[in-house]
Amino acid sequence: MNNEKLNVLNLKNPSIRTLHISWVAFFISFVVWFNHAPLGAVISEAFNLTKPQWKALLILNVALTIPSRVIVGMLVDKLGPRKTFSTLLLVSGILCALFASAQTYEQLAIARFAMGFVGAGFVIGIRMVGEWFPARQVGLAEGIYGGWGNFGSAAAAMTLPILATLFGGENGWRYSLYCTAVIAFAYGIFFYIVARDTPKGSTYFKPKKNGGMEVSTRRDFYFLIVMTIPMYAALAVLAWKLSPSNINLLSQSAVYLIYAGLVGLFAFQVSQIYRVNKTMLKEGDVPEMFRYKFKQVAILDLNYFVTFGSELAVVSMLPFFFMETFNLSPVTAGLLASGFAFMNLIARPAGGLISDKFGRRKSMMIFMVGLALGYTLMSQIDGTWAIPLAVLATMCCSFFVQSGEGAVFAMVPLVQRRMTGQIAGMAGAYGNVGAVVFLTIFSFVDASTFFMVIAASSSIGFIATYFLEEPAGHTAEVMPDGSVELIEVA
Repeated sequence: MNNEKLNVLNLKNPSIRTLHISWVAFFISFVVWFNHAPLGAVISEAFNLTKPQWKALLILNVALTIPSRVIVGMLVDKLGPRKTFSTLLLVSGILCALFASAQTYEQLAIARFAMGFVGAGFVIGIRMVGEWFPARQVGLAEGIYGGWGNFGSAAAAMTLPILATLFGGENGWRYSLYCTAVIAFAYGIFFYIVARDTPKGSTYFKPKKNGGMEVSTRRDFYFLIVMTIPMYAALAVLAWKLSPSNINLLSQSAVYLIYAGLVGLFAFQVSQIYRVNKTMLKEGDVPEMFRYKFKQVAILDLNYFVTFGSELAVVSMLPFFFMETFNLSPVTAGLLASGFAFMNLIARPAGGLISDKFGRRKSMMIFMVGLALGYTLMSQIDGTWAIPLAVLATMCCSFFVQSGEGAVFAMVPLVQRRMTGQIAGMAGAYGNVGAVVFLTIFSFVDASTFFMVIAASSSIGFIATYFLEEPAGHTAEVMPDGSVELIEVA
């Protein structure tokens, strides 16, 4: 199978069927996660929201995804994708219905914060697709999964304003959101019935210990702890943003309580990392076949911070940006802004394929340069531009953004197979850290400056990628009977 071309139309192939079942699940989760963005003007009018209040909702929407991707990554490694994804979709439908039923801004904010959990769905499919495709096809397969899944935000932008108009009345937006809730809940049941964790006869490899990521050296142990800090720092920034000195959604005492809770959670996570790696720290003896370099994970984290973090931030603000810049209706603005996420259909699979064919390191560096140029171009968009030209600029930029995402997750399953869920979870969490950082910056600056800041941030990914090593050779996995199987990764 390693040398076969990936025929996505061959539904008789169980791997292809699993790929389609998985991306549809991710697609639905993304529709639900970003169903508020194209309805921003209508929701703001219904609740008489100020711009700072709306921007706070955008940040809240991506905040909980930071810890939930890490947690879900551990759960998928332990329980398998089938149980984890079906549960997430069921919960997503319930949370979406709560958001659609909100009567106050506080209820909107709480529901939107809870819906950040929905964004963890991405991690589950990464592990599932990695189980069903060999190393020479996994980049393209993960790209198709991520690309069609991320297209959910574009689908929401294109359809939900129209659906809300068809329902009509002041509650039309609520009914359109209820529709997405029902779809998510129903597909969660369907996914549990038809999905399978692995091909028939294959073993589902699990980490030797749960609760924290395994590392191979004492140096990597401390490196992992350092890389954990930004995830909690991003949540602290969110709490500060909601404090009386900013949005005033939380009292100062509540903010201090959140800070203390984050410190406690960080200490707990460090204790779990120590528990998992205690033997390695004391004996310093990890068999060569089980070793991996954590710097590979850290580099993927930073690249996803820039690529997916910027995409989440941009798809959150772009409909409103087009509406204000070109004086458009919400429906028209949503359709035009969907061009950014629409490119996922092409760009993310292309990024995985290019990475498979031409190397992980070289491809990623090229994508980072393109990302910087693309956002610089977007920073120049104003009301004097022809609308088709503005849409073309956003789509050109998004090609490099999403190709970079595809390249990141073309490599994630090749670092250490049995820990793919955890590695994907950490990289995915860094994507949301990036979203929180970029959206927080956006709350203080205009759109032009916002795009330029993202362009400048590409230097982080470019420099980090310089130290990336191409995966090669084999990775070892322990079978249930205690024997060792070598899995080819390149």
